[in-house]
Amino acid sequence: MSKNALFRTFAAVLGVPILLVVVFFGYLYNSQESIIFAGTTLPRDHKFDFEIPFKEVTIPVGDAEINALHFEQANPRGLIFFLHGNGGNLDSWTANVDYYRRVNYDLFIFDYRGYGKSTGQIQSEEQLHNDVRAAWNTVAEQYQEKPIVIYGRSLGAALAARLASDVDSTLLILVSPFSSMVAMARMQYPLLPEWLVRYPLRTDNLIANIRTPTVLVHGDEDRLIPLTHSLQLKELATSKSKLLVIRGAGHNDIHNFRSYLDGLTRELPN
Repeated sequence: MSKNALFRTFAAVLGVPILLVVVFFGYLYNSQESIIFAGTTLPRDHKFDFEIPFKEVTIPVGDAEINALHFEQANPRGLIFFLHGNGGNLDSWTANVDYYRRVNYDLFIFDYRGYGKSTGQIQSEEQLHNDVRAAWNTVAEQYQEKPIVIYGRSLGAALAARLASDVDSTLLILVSPFSSMVAMARMQYPLLPEWLVRYPLRTDNLIANIRTPTVLVHGDEDRLIPLTHSLQLKELATSKSKLLVIRGAGHNDIHNFRSYLDGLTRELPN
């Protein structure tokens, strides 16, 4: 076999795995919305039903509308601005809503684009942050004389960190946070280049600039987002911060643990 023929054969053999890698990276790059944002929809005429008072709020965001719920107490201690995780919708994220009545805090929670009754589609990280800010602007002014707690869980923790870096609040609570989506992606694909992650969600780069007192909460049996993520964020935080480790809790059941609820209750401002 000539040198040219040998080279062509060698290049062809190498070309197959390289092509497969390129195709796979292309799939990851273009499919991140469906991979990251696993929300479920609700019919537009869906009626929410709760035993405590609430208002349904519609927030216009460009060509879409964000659906939110505002639970109000007669004389609340303050407001919890809640940013939920990457799955479900308002129906599933309000299963424990009576807790907020017991601690006498109002609750404002909303669905991201394409979740629940919210319209539109998530198209970029900056769009997502802008939607969060629009929701914040809808309600925050009503609580200028009361404590406001920004609370984020899992995916919502990354959004909460960004919001807390941009606005004034009393307390930031990050439950089961990841240090970044880049780190999460590399847990699955160690050789994945950072530029391929279109939603980097770099809480690790933000937390040092957050001046709001911060409480990190994490289950020590979390297999989806290991406790090491909160340990890293705690190390990077420069504001007053603490870490509550919930023994025996995983990622999706942490809210069922008494130590979790008692821990949150102790941290809420009076």
